[in-house]
Amino acid sequence: MTAETVLSPSAAAPPGAVPGRSPGRAPGPDERPAGPSLSPSRAADFKTCPLLFRFRTIDRLPEKPTADQVRGTLVHAVLERLFDLPAAERTPDSAAALVAPEWERLLGQEPLLAELFARTEDPGTEPAGAEPLPGVAAAAEAERIAAFLGGAGDLLAGYFAVEDPRRLEPAERESLVSTLVADELLIRGYIDRLDVSPAGDLRVVDYKTGGAPREAFEGRALFQLKFYALVLWRTRGVVPRVLRLLYLKDAEVCDYSPDAAELERFERTLVALSQAIERAKADRDFRPKPSKLCGWCSHQRFCPEFGGTPPPYPEPAPAGAGAGSATADDAAVPPPRLP
Repeated sequence: MTAETVLSPSAAAPPGAVPGRSPGRAPGPDERPAGPSLSPSRAADFKTCPLLFRFRTIDRLPEKPTADQVRGTLVHAVLERLFDLPAAERTPDSAAALVAPEWERLLGQEPLLAELFARTEDPGTEPAGAEPLPGVAAAAEAERIAAFLGGAGDLLAGYFAVEDPRRLEPAERESLVSTLVADELLIRGYIDRLDVSPAGDLRVVDYKTGGAPREAFEGRALFQLKFYALVLWRTRGVVPRVLRLLYLKDAEVCDYSPDAAELERFERTLVALSQAIERAKADRDFRPKPSKLCGWCSHQRFCPEFGGTPPPYPEPAPAGAGAGSATADDAAVPPPRLP
């Protein structure tokens, strides 16, 4: 296991304004932003493909989660609950014991998740129109669920290979952070975990349940963490010392240390990105941006690159319905966990 620096909550880093800057008051989690807002996921969507941004944020087209995405949500939930236990009890066995109850809790919140493991047709294995015996179908479904939960256990084993939670006391978990930058743009998102050292140093930790990515995809993950780093700097007056990605599948750690000048540039990038989004909204012009990621897109049937036609552009909400209600960002609720 890699060595860990013991980090714990501390009053040594009180919230404070960055000298010479006023971050402004960010709306509370239940308030709608009065102007443009941006989360890491929606910013990444627009950078990846403006039409994907439209489908998700403006059209709000439904997307059926994959088993990998749901497994990521489950593992995040288990790791959050793990830190509710006394330090000495944060063991691999304790984490494994949390998997089943957390899965039941997720099913209680969203019963349709069970459909991920329902029987799928397998042409050639049964006569057309044949139905499997109820006991056989139930056993097959139970086997798929067991494999799914076993995969979550494997990811938790990867977590314990790179970190010892008995030596950590996170300051915040699943924390919504937000601020107003450049007096015009609300940026906000959920941080998996924030550690604060006795000296006031901040470490932002993000759990990734997929494999460690190639450099291009790692840049996308670091984009997300820089987003959080900017919010923390503007609201607390402290540049995070470490941005940490924990890749649980491969049991790897990626650390990055930003500086103030870099976050200044990143802020300008986000403002320019937001302005591009607002222009696209005004012009109703969200063009597809083909890439290798198209293979994972859920909306190919609506995309011109695949012979589809986007749905009619949604009309603005009636006056008084609330600013930003038709295209509100999704950061006010915890996001689905991607691999």
